[in-house]
Amino acid sequence: MSVSVDPGPRLGPRPGPVPWVAMYHSVGDCSDDPYRITVTPERLDDQLGRLRRRGLRGVSMGELLAAHGRGEGRGLVGLTFDDGYADFLDHALPVLRRHDCTATLFVLPGRLGGDNAWDPLGPRKPLLTADGIRQAAAAGVEIGSHGLTHVDLTKADDATLHAETDASRALLAELTGAPVQGFCYPYGTVDARAVEAVRAAGYAYACAIDPGPLTSLYALPRVHIGQNDTAVRLYLKHRLHRLRRRPVAGLR
Repeated sequence: MSVSVDPGPRLGPRPGPVPWVAMYHSVGDCSDDPYRITVTPERLDDQLGRLRRRGLRGVSMGELLAAHGRGEGRGLVGLTFDDGYADFLDHALPVLRRHDCTATLFVLPGRLGGDNAWDPLGPRKPLLTADGIRQAAAAGVEIGSHGLTHVDLTKADDATLHAETDASRALLAELTGAPVQGFCYPYGTVDARAVEAVRAAGYAYACAIDPGPLTSLYALPRVHIGQNDTAVRLYLKHRLHRLRRRPVAGLR
């Protein structure tokens, strides 16, 4: 005898697999790199070349999420560059162009033309000026906010949290003349309060590192890519990503 089972009420589309998003920082000399945030232009060129030979193309977060929303994200990976280092224009952008890739650059409007003072071990690396950010935007790079000054939002008081999320978005929109859709949590640290602040500030999405149960459009996980990520490591990081990450509602 067959038994029919009532599936119950429809709950809407099932969450889709989380997109694969690479997290870069500085592109340049990595001989003094205690935090492992730097890749050489040659290593970046090799990494993007390998992705392309496997039928993958690196794109900005805005492009990636729009494609996934349409169910057309296959073959795309996200490329993000945190902190807004000045070397992006001279060293990263030419490599991106060579491989027909786009990217999202998360910058700090409260440290324009400054340096990475939040890294106590150094070395000091210059950050983009306002003009440099405009140059990147004019070249087709998506500009997102990395907060105002690079502070841990999970430890920020209410006024600081507002400035780092809402005020930084307004400053970048004025600087670039375009809406700012993306946010990136400094240090990758995130909690429910920070997520809500980013959502309330009007961003369309936000990137973290490994947000666990908070994984969503406002806390997207990313994979750190460094100088030591040669062919095998890069392949494994891409293959294992979906096995380790939670699905994201609203994506296909």
